[in-house]
Parts: sequence; C-alpha cells; structure tokens
Amino acid sequence: MPYDTNNIFARILRGEIPCNKVYENDHALAFNDIHPQAPTHILVIPKGPYVSMTDFSQKASAAEQAAFFAAIAAIVAEKKLDESGYRTIANTGVHGGQEVPHFHIHILAGKKLGRMVSAEAA
Repeated sequence: MPYDTNNIFARILRGEIPCNKVYENDHALAFNDIHPQAPTHILVIPKGPYVSMTDFSQKASAAEQAAFFAAIAAIVAEKKLDESGYRTIANTGVHGGQEVPHFHIHILAGKKLGRMVSAEAA
C-alpha cells in the first residue's frame, strides 16, 4: 500500500492532531493509544513516511532505525515494563490487521495478555 500523507499518524507528526506524548527523539515519537487494549498501550512511530516494517527496514537510514528501536528500549526502561513483561506488535497489511498506513509498534503491558493469536485463527 502506498504511504498516505494524510493518515492520522502523519497528521499527529505535523501537529494537526494532539497526542498524549510519552517519548520523543529525533526519529521517533511515542504516545498513548486512544483505544488502549491493555493498561499500558503505547504506540511508537517513526517520524519518516514508512508504511510497514518492510518499508522501514528497506528505506530508513541506520540512524533512523537505531533511534526508533532506542525509543522502544527507553520506554520499556522508563515504565519498568521488563519487571512483569510486555508485548510488542507490528501489524502489517490487511491480513495483519494494520489500520493506519504508517509503520508503528504497539507496546502493551500491565496485565497478563494471553495468547498472541487464538487457535481458531491458525
């Protein structure tokens, strides 16, 4: 899918839509999800126009990639999520459940999350 410059995350990055910012560095922005699926549900997005993990890994510079994953590590450390555990999810494409065509990682924590995929989905 092509990158949509008017997707909600692009609009957040441009400051057109507010967010509850959790973390920011030169290449990534993290904020609380407006429809949390766990007590802690943070979205981490790169500041560049990448549609998916594949797009990001093929087109983002080494500095962008390092800063993006450093953001995730910093959030996990700051929120002390390692203590009880957390899950990271990147949905890609229609079958992956991607709703916004801007690469992003969900960080979920704060309760036992259960199976990643139900047996019926397999």
